[in-house]
Amino acid sequence: MRVNKTVVLLTALLSITFGFSQKKDAKKYQIHTVAFYNFENLFDTINGPNNDEEWLPTGTQNWTGKKYKKKLDNLSKVLTEIGTGENPNSPTLIGGCEIENRSVLEDLVKHPKMINKGYGIIHFDSPDKRGIDVALLYQKKHFVPTSYVNVPLLIYKNQEGKADKKDKEEVTDDVISTATTDDRVYTRDQLLVTGFLDGEEINIIVNHWPSRSGGEKKSSPFREAAGALNRKIIDSLFKINPNAKVITMGDLNDGSYNKSVKVELGAKRKKEEVGQGGIFNPFEQMAKDGNGTLAYRDSWDIFDQIMVSEPLIRKDFSSFRYWKAGIFNKDYLIQTTGQYKGYPLRNSLSEPGFSDHFPVYVYLLKEIK
Repeated sequence: MRVNKTVVLLTALLSITFGFSQKKDAKKYQIHTVAFYNFENLFDTINGPNNDEEWLPTGTQNWTGKKYKKKLDNLSKVLTEIGTGENPNSPTLIGGCEIENRSVLEDLVKHPKMINKGYGIIHFDSPDKRGIDVALLYQKKHFVPTSYVNVPLLIYKNQEGKADKKDKEEVTDDVISTATTDDRVYTRDQLLVTGFLDGEEINIIVNHWPSRSGGEKKSSPFREAAGALNRKIIDSLFKINPNAKVITMGDLNDGSYNKSVKVELGAKRKKEEVGQGGIFNPFEQMAKDGNGTLAYRDSWDIFDQIMVSEPLIRKDFSSFRYWKAGIFNKDYLIQTTGQYKGYPLRNSLSEPGFSDHFPVYVYLLKEIK
């Protein structure tokens, strides 16, 4: 009788997850969850040097201490539950974006739901005009960072494309703004972190690419530049180590089929298409199957993606390898009434939500000898 390989792997995974085995010769695996989440305007109530006036108690969002606490409650619930369908531990690595400053992350990791997880923080202030940044949270008992740097994305107003009648003007609070002196478009840096995951070196890039403010086609060159920068960072890692394990993740403001991802970054939908130095994108097939992490005008897409380098998709599990990916879209994250029924449950003027994006995640497995 033929046995489905996925069932065998799942049985093996459950044997380590719950500490028992049905068979003496069953393989056991170590598992880690890697996640990404757009925190959607995680601002505190303190007037800072960034453009945060909207997110103050006196601002248009009427952002009070009570609302801020509720936002932290919501985020901590999600972050501790992502991926727990296959792994009882919360994600070992969490990339995040739309973060005001380090202080809000410190409040988040000290939340009662999060504090026992022992998360460390890697964060830099970015030049983004709204003052929103990317960051990495990591469980200190499993991941030891050895280096981290914020790589600036240098783009300019004259790189804009030309909009046409079909180019949708998307409603977003993430408006592209430029400097008056040199026409530079100030956006988020790309965060590169290298460290050891339970003894194995791994590289993580956290992204939040330029928005579609002004329309998809007009703003596309900015995201194409972001994809090219991502590719440049990955190539530099491969130059140092041809077997570099790289995970690049973020809110790309583009789908897996867009030029920024398919051409500039060179991500592939099928594992067999990925050559040495290549990148595999499991979320391209998910998008092709009709799944989504966000919706706009009743059209779903996957802007939130996690991609892995070729060494992470090799067939053996002698070291950490990619296993599978998912979108975390539990019922409590979904709007149940009104015009946006079925959409992610985002912030409103009356009540803090979770986010206008669903989080995404991948599992890494390693066979225990």
